[in-house]
Amino acid sequence: MVLECKDVVKKYGQKEALKGVSLELESGKIIGLLGPNGSGKTTLIKIINGLLEKNSGTIRVCGQPIGVESKKHISYLPERTYLNQDMKVKDCIRMFKDFYTDFNDQKALTLVKKLQIDPNEKMKHLSKGTKEKVQLVLVMSRDTDLYILDEPIAGVDPAARDLILNLIVSNLNPQASLLICTHLIYDIESILDDVVFINEGKILLHRNADELRSENNGSINDAFREAFRCF
Repeated sequence: MVLECKDVVKKYGQKEALKGVSLELESGKIIGLLGPNGSGKTTLIKIINGLLEKNSGTIRVCGQPIGVESKKHISYLPERTYLNQDMKVKDCIRMFKDFYTDFNDQKALTLVKKLQIDPNEKMKHLSKGTKEKVQLVLVMSRDTDLYILDEPIAGVDPAARDLILNLIVSNLNPQASLLICTHLIYDIESILDDVVFINEGKILLHRNADELRSENNGSINDAFREAFRCF
């Protein structure tokens, strides 16, 4: 298992954002973490990445508890842009090369070229969608075990989404796992191996994507709508 969560609880004051979440993810899978706004998706992701502290429960990434060692196995794309806006794209690539021993700068430069991004352009001069593409290139240019993408195509225009998804899939190590958190289910459902539905801090469903499609007229989006109709 690349990721093991057991009875994870997270509270904000009296409110429980995660209510005993247990989840196991196998290596070599693309998994969709799907749920409405406020369901606990981003809270869980931040705890896995060591950005938030859980109140109780256990989490292991490649057998390591959350900490310095577990972070070596994760490449994380947050929902919001975090790069220095005065840096050029090529400087961001150089920074990642200096920071991560598993980062492939030549791969990053190749992907930037494929996406028609000027490596000499400053981040502040790029559109929101292009900034997200740069961050995605940086994340996918690491050679690690678990990639976690929080809304990777939310700011990308619909015409470019297939290109981005192809970039993600074609640059994924076959032995690695990819956890995608998004509300754009229709756009990503074709690439999913497994599906996890979460709502109000609880895992409602963890199923094989093909099985779920076969039961819902070939559509995970339809399964999602049916599952959350009562909420």
